[in-house]
Amino acid sequence: MGRLTGKVAIITGAANGMGASEAKLFAKEGAKVVATDINDNVLHEVINEIKADGGDAIGLKHNVTSEEEWKQIIQETVNHYGKVDVLVNNAGVSSPKTMAQMEMDEWNKIMDIDLNGCVIGMKYVIPEMQKAGGGSLINISSIGGLVGMAGSSPYTAAKGALRSLSKSAAVEYGKDKIRVNSVHPGIIETPMTADTFKDAEVYYKTFTQLPYFGNPEDVAYGVLFLASDESRFMTGAELVIDGGWTAL
Repeated sequence: MGRLTGKVAIITGAANGMGASEAKLFAKEGAKVVATDINDNVLHEVINEIKADGGDAIGLKHNVTSEEEWKQIIQETVNHYGKVDVLVNNAGVSSPKTMAQMEMDEWNKIMDIDLNGCVIGMKYVIPEMQKAGGGSLINISSIGGLVGMAGSSPYTAAKGALRSLSKSAAVEYGKDKIRVNSVHPGIIETPMTADTFKDAEVYYKTFTQLPYFGNPEDVAYGVLFLASDESRFMTGAELVIDGGWTAL
């Protein structure tokens, strides 16, 4: 308990899955949490759970592709809590289409949410972190940002770009004590993957070295480490949480 005491964190895509787990864990560890999501009805259930557990959090409706909404989110965070120490770019979508099947509007939608939304958030939060004397930017990429995945071209392209972007930002802003790292989950049981893996045993054997998939909490604990001062000498790194998928 208390690993994030005194820190203010913005977490996008926090209505369910990994984002919700991160928001709950951060609050339990003492952070003041600004949880955002396009689905604000479900998001407020997460906020209510955090508050019932004694945590400090607010929930804000947020389209991460909107530059104006990002400005508003960051300003409201500063108005409410005084600063921003941590940003977790967690919001994301995918599309199970091959290159030949994919329509360009699908490509653009995934790029807007999975990559451009993170870029906008970083652009506007970095000045606040500079004012605060440092911070931690955590970009949720994927193992799809490290290796090829059939039927996920726009998703892997966005996640691979996010990985490279994190490294460049780490180089640019290290002097300001702003750390930038990417997280690369493997198969995690979330609403986004619920319909993807019908035969669990086959996928365990194919995609992990462990006889089970990961759950959102497995990722949240890795993100917690990167948000905390325990990782103060870690920047430009890739934290892989994939059950051994990329070990082969």
